[in-house]
Amino acid sequence: MGFPMPGGARGGGLGLAGIALVVVIGLLMGSDPLQILGQIIGGGSGPSVGLPSPGGGGGVDVAAREPFQATPQEEELVDFVSFVLDDVQEFWPTKIRGYEDAKLVLFRDLTQSACGLGQAAMGPFYCPGDQKVYIDLGFYGELKKRFGAPGDFAQAYVLAHEIGHHIQKMSGIEPRVRQLQQRAPRQKNHLSVMMELQADCLAGVWGHSAAKRGILERGDIEEGLQAAAAIGDDRMQQMSGRAVQPEGFTHGSSEQRVMWLNRGLNSGDPDRCDTFQGAL
Repeated sequence: MGFPMPGGARGGGLGLAGIALVVVIGLLMGSDPLQILGQIIGGGSGPSVGLPSPGGGGGVDVAAREPFQATPQEEELVDFVSFVLDDVQEFWPTKIRGYEDAKLVLFRDLTQSACGLGQAAMGPFYCPGDQKVYIDLGFYGELKKRFGAPGDFAQAYVLAHEIGHHIQKMSGIEPRVRQLQQRAPRQKNHLSVMMELQADCLAGVWGHSAAKRGILERGDIEEGLQAAAAIGDDRMQQMSGRAVQPEGFTHGSSEQRVMWLNRGLNSGDPDRCDTFQGAL
């Protein structure tokens, strides 16, 4: 789960079909698909490895094909997301008893997760299997240049949204939704939208706290709302050259995403984030 990305994978010109083909061939040959992909995309020497973060954030791993040399911009990014991660996860224990920290993995192009192969074209995602958030290092540039959503709070909102999925996992919402999706396949997309909108609202709840503590500057809220609007399903379909098809939504329209993020920002109350309206 996470933010959808229009188009195909960025790495080395391989599309999703190409990546899938390489994985299948690797498995049939008894080879490591990640190693093959690493060689194709960037001449890397092997699968992703965890490296200490330049910023020192305790919950952040930087994964990349070796050799890895962080650019100054990447070091600044890791410092920033380390700060946001720490702040978000210091906040939620004040609202949720027994909250346990998630971990954040920053990567380039490809990484392995308990949910399978993660790659840049998927956008940021949360894996309930290992309780980690995965964000490709290039996504924040995409957010600014491709989606027109620059600014620190726009970047923080992405991470806070994925931590919202971690809260859903801890609270039992995520497994209940998965069970409902299996029992009622026709409701799969609708239930997915409800999950994503709730994560938006929970991101806003943290944003409310950050604003009260003076962390957010003037204009930051607008940046977050702009980011939410930029990654609505209707906007994404239009960017891909397709007609808007609400039945295909998995994350919610721009209007819905802005509305639920705003609800969290205005209320600061996770109880106001029941997008399921008693359906669970």
